[in-house]
Amino acid sequence: MKLMWFHLMPYTELPDDFREKHQSVWVDIHPELFDPERAHEMYNEFMDELEFASEMGFDAICVNEHHNNGYGLMPSPNLIASSLARRTRDTALCVMGNSLALYNPPVRVAEEFAMIDCISGGRLIAGFPVGSPMDTCYAYGQNPSLLRDRYHEAHDMVIRAWTEDAPFAFNGRFNQQRYVNIWPRPVQKPHPPVWVPGGGSIETWQWCAAMDYVYCYLSYYGYKAGRRTMLGFWDEMDKLGKDRNPFRAGFLQFVGVAETREEALKLYREPAEYFYGRCLHVSPKFASPPGYMTEATIRAKVESQVAAAAGKAIQRANLATEFEHILDEGYVIVGTPDEVAEKLREIAKEFNLGNLMMLLQFGNMSKDLAQYNTELFAKQVMPQLKDLWEDEWEHLAWPQQMDAAKRVAPRDIGATRLADAAE
Repeated sequence: MKLMWFHLMPYTELPDDFREKHQSVWVDIHPELFDPERAHEMYNEFMDELEFASEMGFDAICVNEHHNNGYGLMPSPNLIASSLARRTRDTALCVMGNSLALYNPPVRVAEEFAMIDCISGGRLIAGFPVGSPMDTCYAYGQNPSLLRDRYHEAHDMVIRAWTEDAPFAFNGRFNQQRYVNIWPRPVQKPHPPVWVPGGGSIETWQWCAAMDYVYCYLSYYGYKAGRRTMLGFWDEMDKLGKDRNPFRAGFLQFVGVAETREEALKLYREPAEYFYGRCLHVSPKFASPPGYMTEATIRAKVESQVAAAAGKAIQRANLATEFEHILDEGYVIVGTPDEVAEKLREIAKEFNLGNLMMLLQFGNMSKDLAQYNTELFAKQVMPQLKDLWEDEWEHLAWPQQMDAAKRVAPRDIGATRLADAAE
């Protein structure tokens, strides 16, 4: 089992009356709410938390891309990943990911991912999301009916840029480029493993199966809401004649661990209520632009998480966002290490999961609490999960790092400063 530490980088100081005075956390959130000096502290604390997760032995640390919002402060996950590539040693770097249809030209993704792969010594996992409707259609102005066509063409261009052994011309519907010849080129051959986050689209399942890419369901609403999607994914794999290698699938779950259940309930109430009450306050007008959802997905009656969040925003007066409801619905798993390990093991077996991503920092959680949660999980939960699928299946989509002896060690900035001062 691969256990991965995921960070959304939420803005942690949205006001208490945010829902009442602001219609959406995404797209048209008011600039007056953003304090750059506080964001300076947030970014550095968030990066400390990611580096701490690496030190605690998580198999990967994960970042993602969003725009125009207070839900996640990472319009460029590549900037964060490049720093992590320099400051960490062995942990895989999962950039989940770059929204391919937004890049002009898409070879920018091929170049920047290749840089991260080189800096890290072959530790990159390349995530290729289509992107949320808020990010792609409203923040970046893409036509929703053409979004997937742009995405697939951009994907093909990036893969060719990584793998062709000579400069080539690319003449697509949306991208024309006489000379595609990226420098640098990735360490991993033929290219870094590709993972695709999705929300339940039938076509995404089929495409991941055809390309042997890892399908990842990044669930806002936990394992109960995610059950239909994950079991549907494996049903589709069976229809396509694919094996049930659990490393084909990834899933995201919010988790809060403490020494006792009573302590856990006390510690994680406020961060959970902050996240579900403010960070997911999405206006319905941004949730489902015509043409964004595919016909097959509509026919399958699969609801996107964004639409679910917007629907809950409408029902807010009648829908509990209080902690009790969050726990009852399985949005966040909270408890002692043994309780959390038992539940996650149960989910992993039911969903046939080889890649489990945890949000151990969420909402307005402090750095101290995030590190407490991370360390307790690493020391007391992780050992109870690592043996799942051991020696049963091969992970064909995990980074192939350079030999450790050949990789440059992270520079100890503190020690270097002390040495410089001594001189």
